Amino acid sequence: MEYLIRFAQVHESFRQPEIQALADFANIKIEDISYDEFSPYCIVKLPNEEAARTLISRSILAKDIFELWGQGVNYEELHADVRRRTEHLWARYKQTPFRFTVETFAGKRNSTQKRDIIQSFGYVGFEGRITLKDPEQDFWVMEQYYDRTHVPSSVEPPASAQVSEPVKVYLGRWLANSSREVVNKYDLKKRRYISTTSMDAELTLITANMAGAGPGKLFYDPFVGTGSFCVAASHFGALTFGSDIDGRGFRGKEMTKGSPTGVGLNFQQYGIYSKLVDTFTSDITNTPLLDRPFLDGIVCDPPYGVREGLRVLGAREGHRPIGEVLIDGVPAHYREGYIAPKRPYGFEAMMNDILDFAARTLVTDGRLAMWMPTANDEEVELSVPMHANLEVVSVCVQPFSSWSRRLITYRKLPDGVVSDISLRRQKEDSGTTADELNPFRRKWFMKLDTPKAATKIPFSPQ
Repeated sequence: MEYLIRFAQVHESFRQPEIQALADFANIKIEDISYDEFSPYCIVKLPNEEAARTLISRSILAKDIFELWGQGVNYEELHADVRRRTEHLWARYKQTPFRFTVETFAGKRNSTQKRDIIQSFGYVGFEGRITLKDPEQDFWVMEQYYDRTHVPSSVEPPASAQVSEPVKVYLGRWLANSSREVVNKYDLKKRRYISTTSMDAELTLITANMAGAGPGKLFYDPFVGTGSFCVAASHFGALTFGSDIDGRGFRGKEMTKGSPTGVGLNFQQYGIYSKLVDTFTSDITNTPLLDRPFLDGIVCDPPYGVREGLRVLGAREGHRPIGEVLIDGVPAHYREGYIAPKRPYGFEAMMNDILDFAARTLVTDGRLAMWMPTANDEEVELSVPMHANLEVVSVCVQPFSSWSRRLITYRKLPDGVVSDISLRRQKEDSGTTADELNPFRRKWFMKLDTPKAATKIPFSPQ
């Protein structure tokens, strides 16, 4: 059976991968029939209505899903398709309370036109009560017009695309809403504990979906910060924990003894405190975690090293270890508020270390969903990091003007299965300064040094 998914017209490159990730999570067989990033309407083939409702139930980028009753480039085609597809279903809904809704995308219809459109479907013979509020069956007529706000100016509209006429029309029977409304619940403006690097709520929820967060799964964020990714994964039922090289970020300010602080405040706010396992100070290269597969998912937004150079725990090269430091007879690292020494760290090394860590600690089919900066510039473009034991599932791009960031999702391969690593970057980091160790940071400040480019940078990376 074919179904129509109605998407929000945002984050277009994320929409199909999220739906596919949800299908994988629920073990639902899905086939894409038609999709256009400039359209909010997507047609897929699913096993049955139950699968359609399950698929859409936790989507963030979709709005709802419909049983497709017909489609066409005009109403003549639409009516013919409705008759062909659904004439055997009309008797089922003949006495059912119903409603018809007319929606237009990038176009307008007045009330008289909408009434005429609805009446043109009179041949289906519905005799039930027309119910405008909470109908038992809700039928939607959806019109798509040519949309110049989304299609690049270099792309000419189809010859048939007139301002007053839609280029595509659909009829669908509404089935279920998605979980898009939870974006408002987790809005950072309403959150008790955030920082300047807290990830947007919508994107963290999408990331959790890409990674397959769910009940009975254990998820980890090695750059936990204020816990945005852990909160999103726990919303979907996963147990979560995280670490960070600077514990002050996740600890927050001390409050009443016994009350949650820092990251815990957010979990308490959303009623998911029982899903928070713990947070601790560590980095990806110095971790106390088990060196064997035990994680179902890893979600993270690693630091980009622009505001300040990347660091890992340890002494700088050429500096002799100072040995144990005692303060009032107590080792310094046992004292509250202790901050361990750090040394410069390369961006390339960090990417490879994250993949190595994921390959060692993820269970088979476990997922790593990692954000990575890049640029709309061939000289700064960073290739997708690869690992022999990890398969790249999807690469989604959030564009800005001069810069972009990508959400890369990996799947842990079964033992003995090796991915194609022909694109793996073999370059080793060289240098000692932050700029030498991080080509993205170096190019970023080169852009800032150019007066014209300085006005094109729309966001402040980490």
